[in-house]
Amino acid sequence: MTLNFVLASASPARRRLLQSVGINPLVCVSHFDESQIQLSDPAALVETLAQRKAEVVLSQVNDSLVLGCDSILVVDGEIHGKPPDSVAAFTRWQKMRGRIGKLYTGHALIDQIQQRRVVRCGITQVYFGRVTDAQIQAYIATGEPLVCAGGFALEGKGSALIDKIDGCHSNVIGLSLPLLRSMLAELGYDLSSYW
Repeated sequence: MTLNFVLASASPARRRLLQSVGINPLVCVSHFDESQIQLSDPAALVETLAQRKAEVVLSQVNDSLVLGCDSILVVDGEIHGKPPDSVAAFTRWQKMRGRIGKLYTGHALIDQIQQRRVVRCGITQVYFGRVTDAQIQAYIATGEPLVCAGGFALEGKGSALIDKIDGCHSNVIGLSLPLLRSMLAELGYDLSSYW
C-alpha cells in the first residue's frame, strides 16, 4: 500500500527533489514559528524543528506519511538560518568565503497509519570559494541568498560560489534523498512504490 505523501514545507527545492524520485507530494505548509525552539546543538535543533513542522500538519491530513524538514548552516560554531536582510547576507558571506561549513538538515517522517515516526539528521560539509566582495554583492542582488538556509542555494547561482561538498548533495538543497529512502524502509515502505 502506498500512502499519500505530504511535505510540510513551502520549499520549492524540496518539492522538486521529491518529484525527481517519483514522489508527487501534497504540499501543506506548517507555518510553525521556529523562534519557539532555541537549542545550541545543531543536529538537535534541526531534528526538533522538522518534527514540530510535521506535527502541525498532521491534523490537516489523513492516512498519510508526513515529512517535515529544516536546514541550518554552521560555520566556526555559529548557527545560520536564512539571512534576515542583504546586509546580514553580505557580512555572512564575507565570513564564509574560503571556509568550510556544515549543512545540517533535519528530517522527520511521521506515519499516521502505524502511528510511528523516524527522525534523522543529514550533515554535509560545504567548501566555500574565495569569492570577491563584488561577486558577493552581485549574488545577493539576485535575491537567492535571502531565501535559503546559510545564505546560498547549491541548486542555483550559489553553486558557482561553492568549491566542493563532502557528503550528500541533496541534503544541502534541503532533503537528503538517500536518508529519506532509508527512513521509508525503516517504516516498511519502498521508495520505488511511488514510481
